[in-house]
Amino acid sequence: MFFKRPVEIPSQSQALEGRDTAIPTAETHFVNGRPLKGDLPDGFETIILGMGCFWGVEQMFWGLDGVWMTAVGYAAGHTPNATYEEVCTGKTGHNEVVLICYDPQIIAIDDLLKVFWENHDPTQGMRQGNDRGTQYRSGIYTYSDAQEKAVKDSLAAFQAQLSAKGFGAITTEVLPAPEFYYAEEPHQQYLAKNPSGYCGLKGTGVSCPIGLNA
Repeated sequence: MFFKRPVEIPSQSQALEGRDTAIPTAETHFVNGRPLKGDLPDGFETIILGMGCFWGVEQMFWGLDGVWMTAVGYAAGHTPNATYEEVCTGKTGHNEVVLICYDPQIIAIDDLLKVFWENHDPTQGMRQGNDRGTQYRSGIYTYSDAQEKAVKDSLAAFQAQLSAKGFGAITTEVLPAPEFYYAEEPHQQYLAKNPSGYCGLKGTGVSCPIGLNA
């Protein structure tokens, strides 16, 4: 079924209509019990990352020291308040993403980006391994100029490393953060609820020369 999904993002006129109200989701994080919505502690920041199936992506980040909260959802498409089934049709334009709230005094943006770059293949376009479709594209969605600069600097640094190992151009979508739509409750912290669940993420084996005391 993966190979039949669209690999081009639909235009707004082609996208599913969606709905005016948010779909139901969990109230608290299954792992740490913190609220998925609401105000963050002072000084905390957020970033949105897409790097394939969001179940495995979220698991990579929720246990990092300095990460306050994670949530999975849909972003960078056209359909408001889309469901998982709608996103899977490829007719919403959305990416499967993870919202990460973190304390920059404990974990720097470069540390998060190192995990991002090293744990998927950002050169694959509209796919990640056997997962094919627009919802599996690599993407970084920023909330500040400082985040955007860090992303672009890290992308250039990692591209140099990838090119030296024979990989192609990075296809990661880098945009100011669009609206984030929370995914349904079963998808939140999915692999904590289903430890034997699917995770198809695989890195390139190339080290990114930033973050975590690189």
